[in-house]
Amino acid sequence: MGLFDRKPIATADEGGTGMRRTLGAGDLVMLAIGAVIGAGIFSSLGTAAAGETLADGTVIRYGAGPALVLSFVLLGAVCGLAALCYAELAAMIPQAGSAYAYSYATLGEIVAWIVGWALILEYAVGNVAVAIGWSGYFTSLLSGFGIDLPGWLTHGYWNVKASGDPAIRALMDSAPHIAGIPVLVNLPAFGIVVAITLLLLKGVKESTRANNIMVVIKLLVLALFVIVGGMHIDPANYKPFAPNGFRGIHQGAAIVFFAYIGFDAISTAAEETKNPQRNLPIGILGGLAVCTLIYVIVGFVATGLVPYDQLRSSDPLAKALSIAGLSTASWIVAAGAVVSMSAVLLVFQYGQPRIFYAMARDGLLPKFAAKLHPKTRTPHVTTIITGVAVALGSLLADDAATYDLTNIGTLAAFAVVCIGVLVLRIREPNRHRPFRVPFVWFVTLGGAGACVFVMRGLPSSAWKAFAIWMMIGLSLYFVYGYKHSVLRRGNAPVSPE
Repeated sequence: MGLFDRKPIATADEGGTGMRRTLGAGDLVMLAIGAVIGAGIFSSLGTAAAGETLADGTVIRYGAGPALVLSFVLLGAVCGLAALCYAELAAMIPQAGSAYAYSYATLGEIVAWIVGWALILEYAVGNVAVAIGWSGYFTSLLSGFGIDLPGWLTHGYWNVKASGDPAIRALMDSAPHIAGIPVLVNLPAFGIVVAITLLLLKGVKESTRANNIMVVIKLLVLALFVIVGGMHIDPANYKPFAPNGFRGIHQGAAIVFFAYIGFDAISTAAEETKNPQRNLPIGILGGLAVCTLIYVIVGFVATGLVPYDQLRSSDPLAKALSIAGLSTASWIVAAGAVVSMSAVLLVFQYGQPRIFYAMARDGLLPKFAAKLHPKTRTPHVTTIITGVAVALGSLLADDAATYDLTNIGTLAAFAVVCIGVLVLRIREPNRHRPFRVPFVWFVTLGGAGACVFVMRGLPSSAWKAFAIWMMIGLSLYFVYGYKHSVLRRGNAPVSPE
């Protein structure tokens, strides 16, 4: 049996041993908004607009300036193409596993493993970045109450080491030391990951209910920012509109792509969705459309409220309001961001264990990862493992590096999904498709090419780290997954070539 053997396309388990179908189309749209509107708009927006430089003035990447709105439009188009492909496959293959499951059914086992390994970057590593961003807003919120946590408890070791800010770098010397090593940990980031993990262990319905509440709060907060900030826009801040030309728009898009990655988390809920053939396309496409519109409006107001080069911060929206003298609104936005980014953590922490679950069910990961809790019918073992890994990572990591790794892993998965749709159209043209991608050649090839184009805007360090990550993943596959594959051991039939 070859590395490119495909898993048969089948409907999700409807019996009593699988997950419970409790989610409707509205729940999925709310999950999409919960996942997509968060760290990207509340944290990485500032870097995308202002760019990133080292302490010595060396430019790592150029910012888009007020043309950030064009970066959002560009990404909306790119993700729209990928979302159409996701919608076709999600409706046709309503199984947990997202792009991993789709790749297994269309391109074969080895490609599925590569995509699944890339998705770990999107969810687990991405959640480290979100947790660090959450910590920044939470710290700002506490400051509003006169509570100032010491810097060594709110900045991880690698975050301090990579920082170009002299004040943050100074923590290396001022922090407590143990055996000559500075104690630099991000305690709030660690705490929120633990809290979200405990919530997810209660069950899907409880988690969804909490997400819906947080989504309503985040939309109200963004509406406040747009209304209050819109009343104080200075047209002079829009000049120059694109200070670094298309290079800035391109690199800004690569940075802020983090703002879009959550929409595919909806497809991980396939086995917990009622009528997935209808509701999954609605959730994926509807959520993406709403979020793109919100991003463009917020980006326009933020870059008009203050000069774009003043937005470089871990909490750019709150900072913009503060610089404009709107301290009360700034505090409210910081509070809203804490809630908003909690929702992102919730959805990402929801998605990662289901990727592990799907891979373990296929034999590519150990069997314990495929266990479901007898009462909640959720993958509780992998939920705990993911929570522990993300919590420990958020204690020490640098958020800028994790943004890049998350973006490159997600874009790679998106590109493979686009190609998978075209391959399956050619291989099985007569298969029933509840949702069909229009203009399939243009959408699939254009979507894959657009994803690669955005990837090119990421720094070389991200590509090197991604290559190392993939080598580690392939080594694990050939050591364990290749030998234990359910498909390879003959426990499931091979799809016809």
